[in-house]
Amino acid sequence: MKTASNDRYGPPSVIKITKKPKPIPSKNEVLIKIHYSSVNRTDCGFLRADPFITRLFSGITKPRFTSLGCDFSGVVEQTGQDVKYFSKGDRVFGFDDAKFGAHAEFKTINENKAVYKIPSNTSFKQAAASIEGAHYAMFYIYKIPLPNKAKVFVNGATGAIGSAAVQILKSLGYYVEASSTTKELKTIKSLGADKVFDWQKNDISKSASKCDVYFDSVGKSSFKEARKILKTGGVYMSSELGHNMQNPLLSLINPLQRLFTKRNIKFPLPLTRKKEIEKIAKLLESKNFQPLIDREYPLDNIVDAFEYVETGEKVGNVVIKVS
Repeated sequence: MKTASNDRYGPPSVIKITKKPKPIPSKNEVLIKIHYSSVNRTDCGFLRADPFITRLFSGITKPRFTSLGCDFSGVVEQTGQDVKYFSKGDRVFGFDDAKFGAHAEFKTINENKAVYKIPSNTSFKQAAASIEGAHYAMFYIYKIPLPNKAKVFVNGATGAIGSAAVQILKSLGYYVEASSTTKELKTIKSLGADKVFDWQKNDISKSASKCDVYFDSVGKSSFKEARKILKTGGVYMSSELGHNMQNPLLSLINPLQRLFTKRNIKFPLPLTRKKEIEKIAKLLESKNFQPLIDREYPLDNIVDAFEYVETGEKVGNVVIKVS
């Protein structure tokens, strides 16, 4: 099978298109013929092993898994003898940030992991673009108890996580304000945000309303900045570690720092679970969530896709057409 491979850490140029044997599913696995995958922040981080802590999971000196791609959509080609939920021909999508492997024509995954049937109203392209951003956004949102009629500010709503967070929060009935680039103001407004602020032209700390939750979905702000619009007792959470890994550290001492700031810092470690994918499927089916898709690249041009994602200019998701 055709595979995008990287046998060492480094920039996108280390990725090569190679041929590898088609994997064989074990008794609890399904073999999926991949139609679409994506290139996202998770893939870029593991390609460069940045931050360095990722090497604890992917290999200290070289990558343990030499084909990236955690988002996927496709068709079940073969099932293991003990598989119960899936059948050959099922349209499926999922997320695998433990073994990756979706930047290839085929991959296997245990049926009890984060894989689920694609809703009938959703294309393979939409399905592949629906997962990483929505999965992380959903995990953070559901881990933080939000008060009734809460006001939430989403920093960086043009990204995969931020654009998904806006839609998920609105589906739950919350008031949402968000930041966007000048170019994408109308796009983010169309996702349902109650107010959208142009961070390139406005000082968010002076423009946005006081909020109950400040969700930094791109990791480019800080608790110091968020405090300016956070209500007393409000919560700051970020999808990134922050400068010098301050976000997880501050969350660990939250009871102490709360005495001084009267605000909370939460940094829940996201888990890859089937139930998040099930919820995403229901949101797609009900049309309460539609992923933003910026660009599409063929597998042969995946280096270009990585290079574009690393510019930080993508809007929503960048998808890879595999087959």
